Amino acid sequence: MKDVRALILTGFGINCEEETAAAFRLAGAEADIHHLNDVFNEKCSIHDYHVIGFPGGFSFGDDIAAAKVLANKLKYRKIISGRLFMDEMEKFLGDGKYIMGICNGFQVLVKTGLLPDTLEDHSQQVTLTYNDSGKFEDRWITCKVNPESRTPFLQGIDLIPLPVRHGEGKLLIKDEKVQDDIRSNALNCMSYCDPDGNVTSEYPLNPNGSELNCAALTDKSGHVFGLMPHPEAFTSIYNHPNWGHLREHASNDDGDGLKIFRNIVRAIGGE
Repeated sequence: MKDVRALILTGFGINCEEETAAAFRLAGAEADIHHLNDVFNEKCSIHDYHVIGFPGGFSFGDDIAAAKVLANKLKYRKIISGRLFMDEMEKFLGDGKYIMGICNGFQVLVKTGLLPDTLEDHSQQVTLTYNDSGKFEDRWITCKVNPESRTPFLQGIDLIPLPVRHGEGKLLIKDEKVQDDIRSNALNCMSYCDPDGNVTSEYPLNPNGSELNCAALTDKSGHVFGLMPHPEAFTSIYNHPNWGHLREHASNDDGDGLKIFRNIVRAIGGE
């Protein structure tokens, strides 16, 4: 198994970089945290890594719309050598590497057009906007993995409890054509459900009212993966509010969120 290197990007209001890096390290990867300006100024290169993590947080204070300012910076900013950073991202993916976005990071990937990218032209096809409840949601939910999803991030997972903490997590899809493409390609890889695995739009089981009850998306390759819940916040069973009950039936102290990170590290490492 080869060594796996993860680049965790931070700056401009991102605030979950330490937890995300810790999750990759617990999964067996080497994880470095770099401010985006280090990448733009070419003090480090994304091409030295196998996976990029866009963590959660409140980039630019969500002052216009969650992650929109950061998405525009990624899409239109040139690195110091004069190349568009977005072109570097395309090359990164063209080399068979992976990108993961969590919460604000998911919003970034959606608004740069990297997800779901059904036309493969990076045009924005969906958005994440205000929760139906009209307020910030901070709760534990359960997600059902789409069994037809091909992304290695979710391999072997059926149901997964995770925390959410967002004010703009409602997925809206541009039109019926995009929705059909998402469904037919199983890009809606994870959905909000009840504890028994029944996908639902019922609040608070679905915390935001997303179309397709969607909690996560991938692109067609499965190499770009974004989700609203926070798997990096459930790497230990003791993160869960009902950890005592879970501990009685668990074979180890790992939280279910760690499975996602282990999956991608194994996929990259060739295990």
